[in-house]
Amino acid sequence: MKDFLLQTYTIALPIVLTALTGYIVWLLKKQKKDRDANSKGTMLLLRSQLIKYHDKYMCSGEIPTYAFENFCEMYDAYHNLGGNGMVTKLNDEIHELHIKTKEREKT
Repeated sequence: MKDFLLQTYTIALPIVLTALTGYIVWLLKKQKKDRDANSKGTMLLLRSQLIKYHDKYMCSGEIPTYAFENFCEMYDAYHNLGGNGMVTKLNDEIHELHIKTKEREKT
């Protein structure tokens, strides 16, 4: 009986491990696909907001400090997600704007 169990174990273990490995690989691929979709969606939302900020503050010719800081943080997140191109140009233009100081924000 002991030999029978040992032989069954020796045969069954590689099969179970192969199936388990296949499931883990499938699960990791699915998680990567979901993570990539989330990153892409986040990047698109950030790009949309960066464009809105750019349009709004380029028209006024100046940007409040809080908006400048928000823009910079959003751009960094966008860039870290792999975004580049057009938004880099928007970032350069925002950095050339006059930054409103507290005194100028009150007037």
